[in-house]
Amino acid sequence: MNGLSTVDPLFVHGVNGWGVILLIVVIKMLVGFGALMGSVTLMIWFERKAISDMQSRIGPQRWGPFGILQTLADGIKLFFKEDLIPAEADTFVFKLAPYLALVPAIITFAIVPVGGTLHIAGHVVMLQIANPPMGILLLLAMSGISVYGVMLAGWASGSKYPLISSVRASAQMISYEAALGITIVTVVLVTGSLSTHDIVTSQGHWIWHWNVIRLGVVPFIIFWMAITAELGRPPFDVVEADSELVGGFNTEYSSIRFALFYMAEFMNTITMSAIIVTLFFGGPAGWVPPVPHLRWVFPIIWFVLKTTIFCFCYIWFRAALPRFRYDQVMDLGWKRLIPLSLGWMLIVAGFLLKPAYGLIMAAMVLMASIVLGRAFVLGQTRETGSDSILPTVGQRPLPPEVLRSWTEREEQ
Repeated sequence: MNGLSTVDPLFVHGVNGWGVILLIVVIKMLVGFGALMGSVTLMIWFERKAISDMQSRIGPQRWGPFGILQTLADGIKLFFKEDLIPAEADTFVFKLAPYLALVPAIITFAIVPVGGTLHIAGHVVMLQIANPPMGILLLLAMSGISVYGVMLAGWASGSKYPLISSVRASAQMISYEAALGITIVTVVLVTGSLSTHDIVTSQGHWIWHWNVIRLGVVPFIIFWMAITAELGRPPFDVVEADSELVGGFNTEYSSIRFALFYMAEFMNTITMSAIIVTLFFGGPAGWVPPVPHLRWVFPIIWFVLKTTIFCFCYIWFRAALPRFRYDQVMDLGWKRLIPLSLGWMLIVAGFLLKPAYGLIMAAMVLMASIVLGRAFVLGQTRETGSDSILPTVGQRPLPPEVLRSWTEREEQ
């Protein structure tokens, strides 16, 4: 790769015939937005049905065949419910926050390649709403903006429980942002471009060229865990923690504003599943039959199939995994994923230069991991061991030997 992103063929000759080009761009935007909104509706129904099957329940069944219109009925109900604003709320920020959570998911989906190319009115059209040369940076920027939506929602509500939840959610999202960014840098290193289209193109030579294999699986696992935590999906849904914080940062929201937060969660799940497919699984790459009129259809089918698999995995996580404690979530982000992602990135960078450099870097990373692991053990011992100054209250249960030594000391 030469480090430069592929230019959108629609604009390669400037804007000659700008009326047709503008019409194509508008159609792409409308189709992409419609497909995303329809996918959100299906995702909500799919999650409710899949979890009900796993729990031996029926799930939605009244509205439409197999209850497929239940999400539409819920949306209509929320739209006509009374929109309440707390007396102590900051009205402007309270109304703005849901859009700061929803809009980044829509913009992020715009950079995802969902297929190959089409020929329309003499123009080559990419099946991708936009292909900015800094597409991955746009992804990180939108991820950062979504943090503001969560934080401002809790702060503007004028209630202490949403505020605590928003602080907790913001800290969690920022903690995993570092590991997420480092993993994306690793993908960019091996690709040589920030364009999502180029990242997909570099993986287009069948499975052994997919980044999940080229990078050794570890970056994919780190990215998946980090993005799951950033989305607040189970088992990282500590921002809700029903027994402590009522319903989370959006407790005070109702009607259509609550629906926007609810929709943003599922839209982000779909979008980030698509991003995982784009970065690590070749995007729409897959087997295409040698039939001219079907060559543009199969990449879309492959993309939808891969994305659906990851969406189902998120549903599976919700049904099967218990929620982490907050200290476990933060420890995993800061003490495990960030060092591991940084070390793996250095090893990949070394091998890209020369295999000998990669082996040297692997040895250095191994030595650093041993030292860092020892430091974590010492810190854990000082925090909860017999030498700890204060007992740990409300965070971790004390080890039995420490509790026993204190009890024996009091009896003496």
